[in-house]
Amino acid sequence: MVRRHNRLLVAFYIISDALLAAWAFILAYGIRFESGLIPVVKGRPPLDEYLTVLPFVMILTPLAFQFQGIYRLRRGRSRVDDFFAVLVASILAVVFGIGTTLYVQAYYVSEELKTSGAFEVARLVWVIFLVLNVLFTYASREAVRELLERRWRAGVGLKRILIAGAGELGRMVADRMLQHRELGYQVVGFLDDRADGDHIGYRGLPLLGKLADVADVAHAERVDHLYVALPLEEHSKLLDLMETTSREPIDVKVVPDLLQFIALRASLEDLDGLPVINMNDVPLQGFNAWVKRTLDIVLSLLAMIFLSIPFALIAALVKWTSPGPVFYSQERMGLDGRAFTVYKFRSMYEDAEETTGPIWAPDNDPRATPVGRWLRKLDLDELPQFWNVLKGEMSIVGPRPERPFFVQQFKHRIPQYMLRHKVKAGITGWAQVNGWRGNTSLEKRIEYDLYYIENWSVTLDLKIMWLTLVRGLLQRGVA
Repeated sequence: MVRRHNRLLVAFYIISDALLAAWAFILAYGIRFESGLIPVVKGRPPLDEYLTVLPFVMILTPLAFQFQGIYRLRRGRSRVDDFFAVLVASILAVVFGIGTTLYVQAYYVSEELKTSGAFEVARLVWVIFLVLNVLFTYASREAVRELLERRWRAGVGLKRILIAGAGELGRMVADRMLQHRELGYQVVGFLDDRADGDHIGYRGLPLLGKLADVADVAHAERVDHLYVALPLEEHSKLLDLMETTSREPIDVKVVPDLLQFIALRASLEDLDGLPVINMNDVPLQGFNAWVKRTLDIVLSLLAMIFLSIPFALIAALVKWTSPGPVFYSQERMGLDGRAFTVYKFRSMYEDAEETTGPIWAPDNDPRATPVGRWLRKLDLDELPQFWNVLKGEMSIVGPRPERPFFVQQFKHRIPQYMLRHKVKAGITGWAQVNGWRGNTSLEKRIEYDLYYIENWSVTLDLKIMWLTLVRGLLQRGVA
């Protein structure tokens, strides 16, 4: 039911996004050329020319939204998250639209059509389209959200849910149902074989009986769906439940008790008709990985160009204030546990680790030079890592890379530590902008790293970059 509901909602969003994009594009043409609000200096192109581009816009916009992950319905998504997701996806659509139309005009349109201006969309039309599309699309999502919430509050179309198992897994199912009231679910209660003991309900949901009472309870409570959320040691009771419910007009859903093994988003794969559960799926694969890599290349090139003068000044300071090389190289562990050499501006005296060996850098590191302390405080020693990004060894955003010496210790001490290596290491990350850097809790850092990996999107990357710029000068310590 969840999947079917989500598919219908996603289909509605795709169709409405395409229609709203068409409306925004035509309205943008009208505002630019027909309204009289903006002076027309170079002539007014006929509307027919823009109508030839309209199907492309209607396809491009949902594609950009898909690449941004907007159609992946996630729990707990706030209105602010929705707005920025729509904004970034619309910007991507406009960028792709401008680039594609320029490409078509340059390579596939005859000289005669080029001269007449066919397929050339005015830049201001794209800007107006961007504003209108964000407003229309976001408003439509808010309308759907409000409509679903009102529908649920009115008790229309509610599906009554019974949960078999009142343990941790069953309670987690109940939590999800209560968080997603817009799905039209009403949890009537639990079944559990601990009903005769001191076990009670949860969050106001009653314990209605034992597992053997499923038929009577389902009939009395007019149950539509039974969610079986039994712990592994009780899975033998699943066959009895299936046999009993097969004689009742209710749908049965089984929630596997694999939570202790699942750290990232799990997904269901098909092996020639055999269902296989992928325990640790990540969104950064395929086209998403290509988009992130393109963003890394563009931004790292721009950073190296615009920061060339600061680079030279920092290099001169490092060289003049202490003997030794300007850059410091160190082995770190990155994607899939592969080692690579990371580059920094040298912030310590030469051969500082000969006596100490690999140690976790303290806040007031006696091995740091006076200039090095300043570079660390402002994170300027990390700037050469844009070269690592350009080489493809790192990303601008991702979990901070660690030295193999420490990785061998942490992976045995901290559960799920190695999952952070399922993506490229980054110059900055979600943990760092939330204050978990330097000598802070490694467990919290891993928690934030795994959240980033599971919830990656272009919007989240841009948000982290922005927070890094805003908060960077205020943070202390080294990563």
